[in-house]
Amino acid sequence: MNGDVRREWFEKDYYQVLGVPKNASAADIKKAYRKLAQKHHPDANPGNKDAEEQFKEVSSAYDVLGDEEKRKQYDQVREMAASGFGGGGFAPGGWPGSAGQRVTVEGFPGDIGDIGDLFGGLFGGGGRRRGPSKGPDLETQVRISFEDAMSGTTVPIQIKGPATCETCHGSGAAPGTSPVTCPQCGGSGTVAMNQGPFSFSRPCPRCGGSGHVVETPCPTCHGTGSVRRTRKFSVKIPAGVRDGARIRVAGRGEQGPAGARPGDLFVLVHVAPHKLFGRKGSDLTLDVPLTYSEAVLGANVKVPTLNGPVTLKVPSGTQSGKTFRIRGKGAPKQRGGSGDLLVTVNVNVPSKPNKQERELLEQLQQSEGSPRRNLGVES
Repeated sequence: MNGDVRREWFEKDYYQVLGVPKNASAADIKKAYRKLAQKHHPDANPGNKDAEEQFKEVSSAYDVLGDEEKRKQYDQVREMAASGFGGGGFAPGGWPGSAGQRVTVEGFPGDIGDIGDLFGGLFGGGGRRRGPSKGPDLETQVRISFEDAMSGTTVPIQIKGPATCETCHGSGAAPGTSPVTCPQCGGSGTVAMNQGPFSFSRPCPRCGGSGHVVETPCPTCHGTGSVRRTRKFSVKIPAGVRDGARIRVAGRGEQGPAGARPGDLFVLVHVAPHKLFGRKGSDLTLDVPLTYSEAVLGANVKVPTLNGPVTLKVPSGTQSGKTFRIRGKGAPKQRGGSGDLLVTVNVNVPSKPNKQERELLEQLQQSEGSPRRNLGVES
């Protein structure tokens, strides 16, 4: 097939990845991509593997849908896949012969072997055995304090719904028995179907594509491999986790069909804001007020950190809004170490100076020069 057509085109719905309808305009697709790319960009999520994978997936989707020609080809391939190559999936003049002969699929020249590989054995004779599908993924949310996010914590999780049957451990077979190879498909999970010059494969109606059948169903789950119950367990939240992070817990999702492994659980973490500290990546931010005299003359100022106060040396002549960096006093990093604490100082101007302050300031005003003399206007 065309060199731009990849296996992922058959397996992934790029419109769903970007969260746009199939008839979305190019502008809407670009807008959706920019929003998601900014959200999951590695620079905004250092050390977050889930965000990195989502960023790659979003980028792959836009690489196709953002290109007019690739998008057209992608839509045609998806329609062809949905129809099972039937109903005119091949363009006129593109009838396939034996493996190695060329065909035209929706206007794309290719090789029948390539098509079979891409579909994982849609055409008879080249199929791979289909194993039991994975169960659905689940998502839940937790809320933790800023302090717990910095130090790490363990939170209790409660999930109600389909779970692995404890009697058969998900196999669907009664204790002492096991699922057997499907006699109709021989364990391949597919059966051949001839349509004129084509030989297609479709999921086996006997085993549903799993490749095995349960002859003696489990008395607890009746052969499904799952039961509805409430599961309680704990999830470890790593130190330095950020607000909006998604933590993947493998195998804690919903149980799939009998014999399938469970899906995964994604824990969305909400971190409460701190009354003093802000955050930028692995760095923490802090605003510290200074008096006018401290800014002019300099001072040693105590500032809070996550593990106790430290002294910040403010040099004389410090301007309001200047930011100082205190190394290693920020948020913990996933791979060890910590970010920095960014301290921004602001000169505190009294809104209602007392009598003594006013007298001193008037004396200062008389002795100091105007800072506006270079503007060429009267003070």
